Amino acid sequence: MPDAAARLHAIQSALADAARVANRVPADVTLVAVSKNRTVDEIEALIDAGQRHFGENRVQEAATKWPELRSRHPDVVLHMIGQLQSNKAEEAAALFDVIHSLDRPSLAAALVKARWNGPTYVQVNIGEEEQKGGVAIGDLPAFLDQARDLQVAGLMAIPPAEVEPSPYFALLAKLARRHGVSGLSMGMSGDYRAAVMLGATVVRVGTALFED
Repeated sequence: MPDAAARLHAIQSALADAARVANRVPADVTLVAVSKNRTVDEIEALIDAGQRHFGENRVQEAATKWPELRSRHPDVVLHMIGQLQSNKAEEAAALFDVIHSLDRPSLAAALVKARWNGPTYVQVNIGEEEQKGGVAIGDLPAFLDQARDLQVAGLMAIPPAEVEPSPYFALLAKLARRHGVSGLSMGMSGDYRAAVMLGATVVRVGTALFED
């Protein structure tokens, strides 16, 4: 799949350009390839092209693909980017290297019980959407205190659809500064450039990496 290398190079170049415009070092931004619903062949084509960080939305799907892939590519870093059920915490702790979707006290407790010690991002409901997961902005200080036994690496958010995302990215960056965390997991295929210019340290790109 030679197109995989071309797509990866294009995204890496655009990401680097956005970082330089913002007077940032491109290497400070991690590109996570969102591989949900993708085949092993599609994923391996990106691995062969040099991509090393991948994100999955569901524990069950990840468990069917990644043990085999990681046996061949042990340097791959696997990110849990979807909503995580508390009863899947132990399985997730065994499968993943990074979790981006800590959003409630019961999950924090389950991850502590599972002895999870990887980087963890607290998901913030940045647009105050009832249908979307994440900690309410007003509850964030108390929640971060509740999560003190975990390695909180930063904040994650998905802005509301069909609106300009930049104000939400800026707000998440402000919240991270206020609460003394440096990581910002924000930005996807359609808006990762804006996210990088506003401080993203991790962008999660799926469609643009896997489809022409």
